[in-house]
Amino acid sequence: MYSFFALMARMKYIERWALMRNSLSENVSEHSLEVAMLAHGLAIISNEKCGNDFDVSRVALMGLYHDANEIITGDMPTPIKYHDDHIKAAYKRVEDLASQTMIDKLPDYMRKYYQPVFFPQEGNEREWRLVKAADKLSALIKCMEELRSGNQEFKTAKKTIEDTLHKMEMPEVEIFVKEFLPAYELTLDELQAEEVSCDDKI
Repeated sequence: MYSFFALMARMKYIERWALMRNSLSENVSEHSLEVAMLAHGLAIISNEKCGNDFDVSRVALMGLYHDANEIITGDMPTPIKYHDDHIKAAYKRVEDLASQTMIDKLPDYMRKYYQPVFFPQEGNEREWRLVKAADKLSALIKCMEELRSGNQEFKTAKKTIEDTLHKMEMPEVEIFVKEFLPAYELTLDELQAEEVSCDDKI
């Protein structure tokens, strides 16, 4: 009996933003799906607009599992996790141990497929950078949603995340922010109207 997928099913029980007052709660399962979609999109933008050649499906898969170890560790708040280099390094070891623990819940013949999407491998550093950017974009979108609902708790976090994304100096991210991020400010009716308007122009 192997428990890997039963563990994955528990992703939905891990709440994010534990130190913040939330208008709408967000769990790791929801966040991971969004990161996978954003990472996939960033990889496509990078290939089409920046001359790269990413395996877009693999990048999406890496995004899907990027926080899976939090099933074991829980979601460590960012101010604590990155407080200093010692804490950051120690927590990285805890995350790696948790990730390996989960991979060990698979049969031997499956583990080789999951190792590269749980752990950085030589040569895929650029792919993980896309996933990191997608993770930050997801957090930025969460801040925007909270601010739109009138929750000022996320005002400082939004500015911090925007600065972090800008400092990453990734053209894929800048393109996404310019072409896709503004739509997150629209209502459902406005989004549908915009879609109809686009269709009319084709």
